[in-house]
Amino acid sequence: MTNYDEQYDFIIVGSGAGSMVAALYLRSKGRSVVILEKTDLVGGTTARSGGVMWIPNNLFMARDGVQDSYEQARTYLDTLTGDQADAPAATPERRHAFLTEGPKMLEFLLAQGIELDRPKYWPDYHDELPGGSVPGRTVVAKPFNINALGEWKGRLRPSFLALPGNLPAALEEMKLLPLMRRSWKARWMLLRLLGRGVLARLTGKEYVVGGAALQGRMVKACLDAGVEFRTETAVAGLLIDDGRVTGVEAMRDGEALRVGAGLGVLMNSGGFARNEAMRERYQPLASTAWSNAPESDTGEMIEEMLRQGAAPAQLGEFVGYQATLPPGLEPGKLIPGVQGMTASPHAILVDGTGVRYMNEGGSYVAYCQGMQARHAEVPAIPSWAVFDEQYMGKYMLAGTMPGTPKPQNWYDEGYLKKANSIEGLAALIAVDPQVLRATIERFNGFVARGRDDDFQRGERAYDNWLGDPLHEPSRTLGAIEKAPYYAIEVVPGDVGTFGGVLTDEHARVVREDGSVIDGLYATGVATGSVMGRCYPGAGCSIGPGFTFGYIAALHAADAL
Repeated sequence: MTNYDEQYDFIIVGSGAGSMVAALYLRSKGRSVVILEKTDLVGGTTARSGGVMWIPNNLFMARDGVQDSYEQARTYLDTLTGDQADAPAATPERRHAFLTEGPKMLEFLLAQGIELDRPKYWPDYHDELPGGSVPGRTVVAKPFNINALGEWKGRLRPSFLALPGNLPAALEEMKLLPLMRRSWKARWMLLRLLGRGVLARLTGKEYVVGGAALQGRMVKACLDAGVEFRTETAVAGLLIDDGRVTGVEAMRDGEALRVGAGLGVLMNSGGFARNEAMRERYQPLASTAWSNAPESDTGEMIEEMLRQGAAPAQLGEFVGYQATLPPGLEPGKLIPGVQGMTASPHAILVDGTGVRYMNEGGSYVAYCQGMQARHAEVPAIPSWAVFDEQYMGKYMLAGTMPGTPKPQNWYDEGYLKKANSIEGLAALIAVDPQVLRATIERFNGFVARGRDDDFQRGERAYDNWLGDPLHEPSRTLGAIEKAPYYAIEVVPGDVGTFGGVLTDEHARVVREDGSVIDGLYATGVATGSVMGRCYPGAGCSIGPGFTFGYIAALHAADAL
């Protein structure tokens, strides 16, 4: 029998997606719960993110009259993921568990006072497939007054999504801001936001949005429910007694601490985006330097579970986020993405030979997978985003607003290439000028005919959602024809890894022979994704993370 310094019914390692819903459920059953977080901030990568959950057949869709069902969502996932032999976490049983328990998880959160809603329109990433939803299956948190956290306000991990003055903008409203120079609707929206900001300051409120709003609400509910948080407490290993996981050994203030768990341990400890050795081993075409995951995303708990016999699942996958690396990026700051950029009119992506090779719209995960696949044939990491003066006047570039002067060091240091001719641009990016001209002329021909015959850009609702609602006749197809011409490098960045250990439909960690490691549960990106090697829609990391955290708590509570 192991001796413990402290004892709880349930231990949760990490404070990201799934941790706090599990804690809330077990507290609702009267169980003691502690969340151990190795950093000084709670919320994990979820708090840094947009905070979007992909939950099919949710109650908000029913409220708004948006058609969905278990069968429709199952058709979509089965069509997209299929029977991937190299994706052991994407089993039919786990898909069934996700689709049945996800809507129940949302209802539980609402009952705990977590204020959520659905954006009016956010298409699935492969909406053209059978079962795909054009209105979308995403759920987000309403803006949250972070002052409600009291002394915990400064202990919530900040989000990347923040506006000057902390204006309480919904994600849909933030998407309109780059259109301010061209849209009265966007200008009126900004005025409304400013009014909300003034009211918030007058009433002593400070709003956060996105992942910070979601996790801020979760932290508040957990504190109110009596969940204990231990920050700066790093778990060093699992404690095993007679083949069962019964607790963890942690380090706090330089001292070892043995914490027991009567019902089990839930690992929600994140991925390994910042572990150079693991990325070299499992993801050789990725890089820690291109990741937006927190510095603490180092994978030691995945390695610990593997040491204890857990089966690996999909360790080669990451949540791709096509990115560009302008000079002077500050450590820990958001690396600018280019998803919306190359899906906008007047822009394309070409490989190192000057050839266009993909639909620049669609899923960011599929985009980065496409870069890797292309790189196996010709140099494509980095690739080049190629665009013209029309693009520069209308759209954002690497975090800068449309039509604004770009930093001089972007030109001086060779980051932003600029030339008065296509041939001149080809010389700057070291590609054959005839090839680049042929690529652009072929694309311009598609624009003139209103159809991308090569890659069908613009034929999905999601492609058009990414594009420009003010550009006609196509939101995403626009000719590259107005000098000067520009190019920037694009790399397969990420917001985290997407593989870990294998779990079953009850979120229990399993061995390669299919047997269960008793007392050990896992969720989030510490596990292989139920989506396999695909990414069906916005929030397909956070949504399943929450859902399988909830499922783990259900199982642990019933396993008495």
